[in-house]
Amino acid sequence: MDKEASEQKNFKTYTFTDASNLFYGGLKSLGWKIDYYRLLNYLKRKYNATEIFYFGGVEIHNFKYDYISNETVPIVELEKYLINFIKEKAKIFNEAELLLLSRHLQKIKFYLKLQQFGYILILKPVKLYEQEDGTTRRKANCDVEMTFRMMMEKDNFDQAVILSGDGDFLPVLKHLRDIDKNVVILARGSRTAREIRQFTGSNFRDFTRLKNYIKFDEK
Repeated sequence: MDKEASEQKNFKTYTFTDASNLFYGGLKSLGWKIDYYRLLNYLKRKYNATEIFYFGGVEIHNFKYDYISNETVPIVELEKYLINFIKEKAKIFNEAELLLLSRHLQKIKFYLKLQQFGYILILKPVKLYEQEDGTTRRKANCDVEMTFRMMMEKDNFDQAVILSGDGDFLPVLKHLRDIDKNVVILARGSRTAREIRQFTGSNFRDFTRLKNYIKFDEK
């Protein structure tokens, strides 16, 4: 099977992005800002990707989300809810609390922009966890959702481009290869598990080398 799917017109490619792994730390960690529209176009151009999934977490602030009926947080409805929530709490919350809400609203607007670009969003509510030292940790790990989607879509693609270096994905990646799917890992070398790099071999691509193609240019 040819490793360069872009050269095979009949090859169907889906991409799966684990935002918490690939983009953790954002600008401070990566050193440059990603242009997500350029990233989408790169995936389409380089790999001829037809479906581009993005998995991430979102703060919902008591928004009524039905885990049974929904596979992703309805981002448009959440934006309306949070705008009204901020208005209601404007006179009650302090400046720091309102600033935090404003940041969460900006993240929602970011997701709406991704959706407009053409990303297929699978968003999970952020949950709060009490730690042993008494502090609170926010977490929205989407590994299960991403693995499930890869398996659900496996009959619809010939190649999977995985934007994550998380070693927890190794079992599903091995299964995809066992059923003759080509697997490409596009991840940051410093954040990629050793077993993932060993598994993919020459099909590993270092995400940081895409800077010239997907860097956001400040105007």
